[in-house]
Amino acid sequence: MLSSSSTTVKNLPVKKRLCFLLKLVGFVSSVFIFCEFLIYYVVIFQCRWPEVKGGAPMGEKETSASVLKAMILADTHLLGEIKGHWFDKLRREWQMERSFQTALWLLQPDIVFILGDVFDEGKWSSPQAWADDVRRFRKMFKCPVSTELVVIVGNHDIGFHYEMTTYKVNRFEKVFNFTSGKLITRKGVNFVLVNSVAMEGDGCAVCSTSEAKLVALSHKLNCSLQKPNHSNKRCTGVEKLPASEPILLQHYPLYRKSDAECSGEDSAPPEEKNIPFEEKYDVLSQEASQKLIWWFHPRLILSGHTHSACEVLHAGKIPEISVPSFSWRNRNNPSFIMGSITPTDFSLQKCFLPCESRVFTIYCAAGALFVILILAHVQLLTPPFYFAQRLISKHKAV
Repeated sequence: MLSSSSTTVKNLPVKKRLCFLLKLVGFVSSVFIFCEFLIYYVVIFQCRWPEVKGGAPMGEKETSASVLKAMILADTHLLGEIKGHWFDKLRREWQMERSFQTALWLLQPDIVFILGDVFDEGKWSSPQAWADDVRRFRKMFKCPVSTELVVIVGNHDIGFHYEMTTYKVNRFEKVFNFTSGKLITRKGVNFVLVNSVAMEGDGCAVCSTSEAKLVALSHKLNCSLQKPNHSNKRCTGVEKLPASEPILLQHYPLYRKSDAECSGEDSAPPEEKNIPFEEKYDVLSQEASQKLIWWFHPRLILSGHTHSACEVLHAGKIPEISVPSFSWRNRNNPSFIMGSITPTDFSLQKCFLPCESRVFTIYCAAGALFVILILAHVQLLTPPFYFAQRLISKHKAV
């Protein structure tokens, strides 16, 4: 059987074999281009900026001009030289770069926030490794002039509290222009950047400096929120900021017992939801969480760290959104948050990225079809019609 098939292949005209080969190359190329490039456009194109509650649709010029479009993601975990296999690096960084650049092109946000753990090994990186990681990050997450990029520090960037040093903190701040207690105001919306790793409360040098800046900023914000005719000697001479309740941006979530109350397709797996969180490791301590709420009375808190989605209410009225990881190394279904924000209101919408399991399914289906086409071409796989015809003729002969 095999010898006759090989003879058949040899007898095929060269032009016909070349044409078949080109068709196979075209098929393989089309599948590859779709799975590694076009699929990001297909999926992200379905995402839409949410409407601010009670406002006009985002399509109207007067509304879109006053609404800040913010894109929020977390935990990119760019692999380093110690734990990062070259192929894993190549695959994950390509996925994140294509997703991010596609989202920028299609959605055109005003500002992008990354909520910490930008790097996986920042806490260990040598100066040379750090410089390489930063170079790759700048290539992957390059933004146009019209979009501002703001990066928050995470424990993998500078280490947990016991690993954190002034050198690591300064190294991160120099690259990303980040300072704990820094206020960013865009279109009248106040964002407070928090180094949650420094909220240990033990009086360490970095912790004391960070908390002092947060306290000073909270005083300015609280004075700015007071009514003009309100008499308060403590606010005399204090710089006035936009009178808008702030949004806190940090890596660690505020204290919660576990993810048991979290729901949604991108929440923690069922077997992990009831595992108690450890204070100062998985979440902030109760004391630090209460401090941030007292100081800022935020209208929204955005955090990362857990790699899974969760929405909780603090003090019965302050929502906190835990943003899932942006890396397929941590999740099968990464996502990011799209926020339409005004000084008095906000509306959030989640945008899911392609599921890696679906991409693998497409590759497997294409691979199976590829094999079938080759077998059919060399006549090792008989089409069902001809197979049935042969059986009938043999039966008649008998």
